[in-house]
Amino acid sequence: MGERSPGARWWWLVRRLLLGAAVVLLVSVLVFLATQVLPGDAARAALGREATPDRVAALRAELGLDEPLLRQYFSWLGGILSGDPGESLVTKEKVGALVGDRVVNSAVLVLISAAIVVPLSVLVGALTGSRRDRPADRVMLVVTLGLTALPEFIIALLLVILFATSVFHLLPGTVLLAPGQSPFSNVEQLVLPVIALVLGVLPYLARLVRGSVIDAYESEYVRTARLKGVPERVVLRRHVLPNALVPAIQGTALALAYLTGGILVIEQVFNYPGLGSALVDAVNNRDVPVIQLICLLFAACYVAFNLLGDVLTVYVTPRLRTAGA
Repeated sequence: MGERSPGARWWWLVRRLLLGAAVVLLVSVLVFLATQVLPGDAARAALGREATPDRVAALRAELGLDEPLLRQYFSWLGGILSGDPGESLVTKEKVGALVGDRVVNSAVLVLISAAIVVPLSVLVGALTGSRRDRPADRVMLVVTLGLTALPEFIIALLLVILFATSVFHLLPGTVLLAPGQSPFSNVEQLVLPVIALVLGVLPYLARLVRGSVIDAYESEYVRTARLKGVPERVVLRRHVLPNALVPAIQGTALALAYLTGGILVIEQVFNYPGLGSALVDAVNNRDVPVIQLICLLFAACYVAFNLLGDVLTVYVTPRLRTAGA
């Protein structure tokens, strides 16, 4: 079967984009409904306990909280699509401006962690998979199983205890960034949060690459190459790693999504001013517009990472590239 025509490939991509948009739209409905059932009243939470019923009723009317849910949802969605997601009920700032700096801070944390964990996982997985059941492989399995058993906040706390207290007082255990300040203004503050995120993802991704490498080694084309006398390093580079790449790509997409969600815990532990800590503060203050926008951003990131993984998988897999539309 010949390779897909450019038109067929574009149509496949358009369909995947439309499916991703539909998922984000469905998530927006779920996020909106979830914020409606939060305990308490958003207007009263914004005004405080001493507010009179008249003031609460006036604010509810101003915010449109007394309108039918369907109208509230479409009004909120229209604001999101037009770039005006509303104002914070607590600080009265524009939600977009309030969240903007936090998006940059979280993106820096996620991208640095991904830039470290992806190549490191491929390296560890390839080396241990090519040395199956040898001492290095057994040690890696024990270490990764141990890390998998530890929740993220335990890993973060252990790092703080080891490297930011009296044990080894080498790095700051708390991130101190002023509003609008670049995360790179003090790189030392990023070290422990990045290590915590890397250790949270490395066991999963490294074991996935290891399993893919082992499967590739057991394939017929690798056995044939070995029978032909091809050197082992060439077998690994030309035959094993390219065929282990597809699961690694899918795993990387999931790892990026996991990193995006993992910042919720890590940012709280290290007091990092990103989306995760902003979401926790918004939930505590029942700041509904902020909660809604941040949850929608997380969902959009998850969909985008999975879409990127699908596209790259098709690109590197000849069988999928040549499949019919």
